[in-house]
Amino acid sequence: MANITVLGAGAWGTAFGQVLADAGNNVTMWAIEPEIVKAIQTEHRNPVRLPSVEKLPDTMTATGDRAEAVAHADVVVVAIAAQVARKALEEFRGLLPDEVLVVSLMKGIEKDTGKRMDQVVEEALDLPSNRFLALSGPNLSKQVAAREPAAAVVGCTDIDNARAFAKMCTTDYFKAFITVDVIGLELCGSLKNVVALAVGMSHGAGYGENTAAMIETRGLTEIKEVGTEAGALPETFYGLAGVGDLIATCGSSLSRNYTFGYNLGKGMSVEEATKASNGVAEGVATASAVVELGERYHVDTPLAKAVTRVLDDGISFDQMISEMFPKDITVE
Repeated sequence: MANITVLGAGAWGTAFGQVLADAGNNVTMWAIEPEIVKAIQTEHRNPVRLPSVEKLPDTMTATGDRAEAVAHADVVVVAIAAQVARKALEEFRGLLPDEVLVVSLMKGIEKDTGKRMDQVVEEALDLPSNRFLALSGPNLSKQVAAREPAAAVVGCTDIDNARAFAKMCTTDYFKAFITVDVIGLELCGSLKNVVALAVGMSHGAGYGENTAAMIETRGLTEIKEVGTEAGALPETFYGLAGVGDLIATCGSSLSRNYTFGYNLGKGMSVEEATKASNGVAEGVATASAVVELGERYHVDTPLAKAVTRVLDDGISFDQMISEMFPKDITVE
């Protein structure tokens, strides 16, 4: 049994907190929203972010105090929105116990710097890379919270640390695999959000599974090429964190990125889709970052470029498709 603190009590942070509690750990949720802290403390519920769960495990508690949250933590799990992660984590610098492991559930690229979340976390917390872990996979929060069978991959440059945390989050319904390919996990989890936007747009525009499959498979090729040039292992993109997460994110209305894209495909503006989705999907910020990564590593990114044109210039889905796929005959 370990003492584990989850920073961020959104839907995924809360659902994964339940996984950790079910695995036998003591879990402390940290949240900035007083109403969420109070609800978890007094009712063992998070009606604001995860109303589908009627009662969280008794071994879950909550606090809004940063120092109290991490004072006795063996592991700190970060489930904060990627674009505000650096600022939020800097508030915890110097508060974490020595030798604590830090696990990121975040999936995104920092828009201003183009950095992955492992880079952001390590810089914000002054954390050595062997104590940073990433967890990624096909994990829709509502389904994990319902304790439906699911799996994820835990990555760390120190495979023993990956193995130790994998044991901490394994239950009868949640299976954890391990890898040393942190870069691969980070890029799989981030870049697939852009593909999910495009697939959502295709369905919103009224097209079927042929179009969606075309986008998904070409999108997978694109993110694999970018990822391997950045140092990821190619096989990671064909595993749970790659194609597995891509299938889940591109195929479910529970995915914020898919839903955001769906609304764009129906003809909504970015502003209207943001309002309908109660926030901006992570893929919106990531699309331009993928284009920049492609330029850095000399990899063509037609899907990311076309999605960026939708977001920035308001082009239609049909125009996006025509820009994604060349008119000339090419080798797959």
